Formats: sequence, structure tokens, C-alpha cells
Amino acid sequence: MNEIIAITIGAILSWINFVIIDIWMGLPESPGVRGAEAIGKSIENRGGDLGGGYFSGNIVCSPDASAGTLLASCGYYAFGSPEGGLIAALFVYFGNRICADPGYAGTTGALSATILIWAATYIGINPQNFIVGMLLAALTIQGIYHPYSSKLIGKMARKMNRKVIKD
Repeated sequence: MNEIIAITIGAILSWINFVIIDIWMGLPESPGVRGAEAIGKSIENRGGDLGGGYFSGNIVCSPDASAGTLLASCGYYAFGSPEGGLIAALFVYFGNRICADPGYAGTTGALSATILIWAATYIGINPQNFIVGMLLAALTIQGIYHPYSSKLIGKMARKMNRKVIKD
């Protein structure tokens, strides 16, 4: 498969994986870990959505589904098999506990990413395509323009019946 197409598919699958899981697990609802509230309020002050800001803050401050997706891709690539993704999920689980994160979004993201990567290898998409794809996917949420990406996340969260809890 063409490398650009494979990376694009990897990015789309990674984006869907981590965004849906993180919203489903409640990242836009409230700051779950230390530091997430400050990031959320800063994004809101710059014209963004508070829920999307909490989402971004939770991602920055603890290994959530974005980190789980990236680490599963790296683990799968390093080991050359799904076992690498499973080992990555275990490390993400420990990372969540170290951060006193009450949720399991990172572990869920790593496990679901491992399954996605395993399935995608049958159509010619390799773990390294997911590594690059996940970096591109994370860039769309964390690196380009926070006010816009937070509004997108906020809209998606409301569609999934997630309400922002204001302090």
C-alpha cells in the first residue's frame, strides 16, 4: 500500500479511536487530574470551549487514550506483534495509577488501538503508519489551534451526552 495513504488511514483510525474513547470516558466533563483545570480555563479564556479545554488538559496531564494509542503503536512495532500493544496497555495502566487518574481511558485506548493495528495489518497498514498517524492526529487536537479544536471536542461531547461540570 502507498505510504501516504497508509499514514492517512492510520491517522484517521487513531483520531477516531482516541477522541471517541476519551469523550466516552468523560474527559470533557471535568478536570480529572491535577493541572487539567488550569489548561481548560486557559483555553476557555482564549475563546475555546471549556469542555474541550478539560479534554486537552486531561490528555496533557495523564496518559489517556491518545497516549494509549501512540504507545500501543510503538509497542506493536517494537515487538512486531500484538503482544507489544498489550505490554504498552499495561504500562499505560500503571501510568494512570501513578498520576492518580481515576479512569481507564488510556488503557482502553491502548487495547483498542492494538486491535485496530492488528486488523489493519491485513490490508497493508503497518504499526509504523499508526505511529506517524497518531502524531498527526494528536497535532490536530493539541498543536494547531486550541480554541477551534476545543469547540469541535465540545460539540462532539455534547452529541455524546457529556456535560461540562463547572467548578
